[in-house]
Amino acid sequence: MSKEVRLAAMNLLARREHSQQELHRKLINKGFEADEVRADLAILVEEGLQSDERFTEAFINSRLQRGSGPVKIALELQQRGVAESTVKEYLDERDPQWTQCAIEVRNKKYGEAAPDDFKERSRQMRFLQYRGFTMQQIQQAVGEEID
Repeated sequence: MSKEVRLAAMNLLARREHSQQELHRKLINKGFEADEVRADLAILVEEGLQSDERFTEAFINSRLQRGSGPVKIALELQQRGVAESTVKEYLDERDPQWTQCAIEVRNKKYGEAAPDDFKERSRQMRFLQYRGFTMQQIQQAVGEEID
């Protein structure tokens, strides 16, 4: 194992959790050889110093605090190289916390009063869709009846 690669990886991990793919990309950008980085990252994973599961959990909590929905979070995790099985394990779209989050995000931006016309309801629904909430969560947040 290269001391330089390990030190660079540990410095990155000391700041925040990183997915294995993110860490690999950042270390390659620092000029380290791809084979050396891959081997050293495998050792860090074995030692429990890098964990995609831990990264996923921290990432979900971070995005939840920002008011992002589960659809957007899942997409961002996949872009960061987290396995779909890991995303599904840690991110349950049916969890009631997501509906509550959608309600809080809508209320923060538009106030607690329900939208009074179709145009305003559509605008609020598009906003929540952009934030990454499911249609069911969006409908509940804007006060629509769900069949």
